[in-house]
Amino acid sequence: MILAIDVGNTNIKYGVFDGDKLAASFRVASQLKKTADEYGAVLTNLLVTSGIGISQIDGVILSSVIPSLNYTICHMCEYFFKTKPLVIGPGVKTGLNIKADNPREIGSDIIVNSVGAYKKYGGPVVVIDFGTATTFDVVSHKGELIGCIIACGMKTSLESLAHGTAQLPMIELAAPKSVLGRNTETAMQAGIVFGMAGLVERIIKMIKAETGYETMKVIATGGMGKLIKEEVSCIDAVDRTLTLEGLKFIYDLNKKSEA
Repeated sequence: MILAIDVGNTNIKYGVFDGDKLAASFRVASQLKKTADEYGAVLTNLLVTSGIGISQIDGVILSSVIPSLNYTICHMCEYFFKTKPLVIGPGVKTGLNIKADNPREIGSDIIVNSVGAYKKYGGPVVVIDFGTATTFDVVSHKGELIGCIIACGMKTSLESLAHGTAQLPMIELAAPKSVLGRNTETAMQAGIVFGMAGLVERIIKMIKAETGYETMKVIATGGMGKLIKEEVSCIDAVDRTLTLEGLKFIYDLNKKSEA
């Protein structure tokens, strides 16, 4: 079995693949102060509850947007699973041609999502990842990453409002019944949810106009993907496991090249 690890700014996602099948997946909080032992103890308990033994893990692949956590997670893998993880970065084969001024500065999450979307849905395709940041990854019909857009995430916007003002509270992120807020909560929900929906519609329209890909697929992933899909007409599907599947493809690609 292959363990795929996606370290995000807010959460760490684990996925265990038995062949090409995602056998189990888990999500834990990203915490800089946790030790390798703490991460390992939590993960091994999660695996056991899913009927997966530590000895069944044959390989590990890691994508991380928190460089300061890389050593901790790698050490956990080496100690608990007796294997050194394949870390997404320079020198790792992805099958993706990155058309950027400096390909080395492209985040591993963007690379993995782009690979997963192109292999699963074909191109041209746009991946919208609704995470701490909202990212749009544009992949051509040739499998080239031709551009990215980075905007503020919905939870990040909410936290900024709540922490940067004296009277705006933390609220539940949900779509209100009306764009006309009648209280603080619904007014904030309208601004954040419908504001993001408008941003998505506008950005996708501009991408299609500039690339000429009028029929390109648009795939959403990340925690807020389902919420926004219900408010727009341009998203074709929500795929919560896209990043993990992208990691598995990259793992297989690199192992084949080693054979």
